[in-house]
Amino acid sequence: MSRQPGYFRFIRDNFPFLATGFLLSFLSSFGQTFFISIFGGEIREAYGLTNGDWGLIYMVGTGASAILMVFAGGLADRFRVRTLGIVVILLLASACLFMAFNAVAALLPFVIFALRFTGQGMTTHVATVAMSRWFIATRGRALAVAAFGFMLGEAALPLTMVWLKSMIDWRTLWVCFAVFCVLACFVLYRLLRLERTPQSMAKTSQSTGMGGHHLTRAEALRHPLFWAMVPAVMSFSGFGTAFWFHQVHFAEIKGWSHLALVSVFPLGTVALLISTIGYGWAVDRFGATRLLPIYLIPLVIAFILHRYAPSLGWTALAVVLMGIAGGGQSTLLNACWAEFYGTRHIGAIKAAAAALMVLGSAIGPGLSGWLIDQGVGFEEQQLGYAATFAFAALILIVPTRNARRALAVSP
Repeated sequence: MSRQPGYFRFIRDNFPFLATGFLLSFLSSFGQTFFISIFGGEIREAYGLTNGDWGLIYMVGTGASAILMVFAGGLADRFRVRTLGIVVILLLASACLFMAFNAVAALLPFVIFALRFTGQGMTTHVATVAMSRWFIATRGRALAVAAFGFMLGEAALPLTMVWLKSMIDWRTLWVCFAVFCVLACFVLYRLLRLERTPQSMAKTSQSTGMGGHHLTRAEALRHPLFWAMVPAVMSFSGFGTAFWFHQVHFAEIKGWSHLALVSVFPLGTVALLISTIGYGWAVDRFGATRLLPIYLIPLVIAFILHRYAPSLGWTALAVVLMGIAGGGQSTLLNACWAEFYGTRHIGAIKAAAAALMVLGSAIGPGLSGWLIDQGVGFEEQQLGYAATFAFAALILIVPTRNARRALAVSP
């Protein structure tokens, strides 16, 4: 086995491409639940919504974005990141302006659709597809470096936004986010002056999947391994999203201030950073299939702790465990699609996976909000989430073992 370069040398040698993944991941924050939910209280007050109403609106908008992702995700196989990425970010800027100036409750599902599709959906998708295609032997590290952008957003933005909201109107802040996205487009264009394109890569530089083939999306969807991964993809995005989405409500029922709760989130981000680096190295060293069944286990413990946490310190520990699992989510799953199915059709295949992830993130807030309105406490729901993660981990054991055998006999 050839010796892999260290992280710092790897980043230096591939800076324009890794910086692109990093920046796109950071910009996706504006359409991520952890960010939108920061303004949940203001949105509910402005439009006169209950927790259930807000959750339903979020579910409808996010669900619609999941459907469109199935069709739009394949564009990453046809267009340069410099072109597709900039178009997506400009659309994200428009979605931020939509949030800032919309005054009609009936249009709120369309606002959420625009933010979720362009932010969580396409921006994240373009970043991970680019890393998966541009890097082969160091794919795990590339995905990890790109994920650092998301981590920076998750660590810095909640506290910053809660602080800024005390001084600046929340709608004005969304105008500022749109301006930031436009400025970022100039940086992206500069970084990718010499971009490698999907069609310009030699066949020998592409990575095949099981059986030594590049599976199409139709073939991947017929493979049992894809469906064995669905509960992991959907439960992590669904119930992780539900926790971030209802963070204001969670703080209220625990008797803490919102600021006190978000003050522990950077601990989770530090854990996510360390975990992502570790998983990035481990994917390159051992392969994603060996690691896949274990990465959800910390979530089982985390959500049990969320239920019974008597103090903020225990919730902080749970957030750290969520960060540890998040390192696997951000590297393992994205590496798996390329490792299992090859890179030639990775954009289309990952679009289907991304649609499921977005769909999960639609169902989680909507379902949890409805249950809250029906009298099922959000604390009690955490135990159901923990059981779902345990189930998702168990059903991965046999399919991943079979996948390792198929990869071992690939020509």
